[in-house]
Amino acid sequence: MKKTVRIILVAFIALFVSAFAMHEKNTIKDGYKIGDVAEDFSLKNIDGKMVSLSDYKDAKGFIVIFTCNTCPYAVMYEDRIMALNEKYASKGYPVIAIMPNNTDAKPGDNMEAMKTRAKSKGFTFPYLIDKEQKVYPKYGATKTPHVFLLQKADGGNVVKYIGAIDDNYKDASAVKTKYVEHAVDALLAGKEVKQTETKAIGCAIKA
Repeated sequence: MKKTVRIILVAFIALFVSAFAMHEKNTIKDGYKIGDVAEDFSLKNIDGKMVSLSDYKDAKGFIVIFTCNTCPYAVMYEDRIMALNEKYASKGYPVIAIMPNNTDAKPGDNMEAMKTRAKSKGFTFPYLIDKEQKVYPKYGATKTPHVFLLQKADGGNVVKYIGAIDDNYKDASAVKTKYVEHAVDALLAGKEVKQTETKAIGCAIKA
C-alpha cells in the first residue's frame, strides 16, 4: 500500500513539474503582444554604464532591437539600424539595441566584441548585453534582428509594433516597405499603426 502511494506521489510531482515547465516555456515563447506594457530593464551598455528605459525622460517611445555581431542578417541591417536612430532619436524614438545571445555559444558576441563592433561602425545608440538572458524571453524575441516598437504612455511603455525592420534584408536599395519607419511615423502623427506585426527574419537567438 505504501509503495503504491509513493508511486502515485512521485507521478503527481512529475506531472506538476512538467506542467510548470511547459507553462514557463509557453510564457517565454509567447512574450509581449501588441498593446502589452513592456517592463523596464537595467542592462549594461558598452560604455560600462547600466541603461534603463526610464533614463530617457524626454522620450516618446523606443525602437528596441535585439541584434548581435555574429548574425549575417543583423550585420546586413546595421546601417539601417543606425539610420533609424539618426532619423528618430531626435524626434523622441531612440534605438535601444540589445545583444541577447549566450556568449559561451557565441564568443563573437561578448562585451569586448560588442565594443569593437560598435566602435568600428560608429554606433550612436546604446548597445546593451542581456547577459543573464532574462529580457529577450519577456519580449518574446526569437531572431536577430527582432524589433519591438514601444510608445510611452501613462501606464508604461506600450508595444505598438513587433517584427522586421523592412521587407528586404538582402538589399536596402530594394526595400519596398519600411515597416518600422511607417510605424514610428504613424505614432508621431498621432495615428494608429496599420501593420502591427511582421515576421522577423534573422538568426535564432542562442540560449
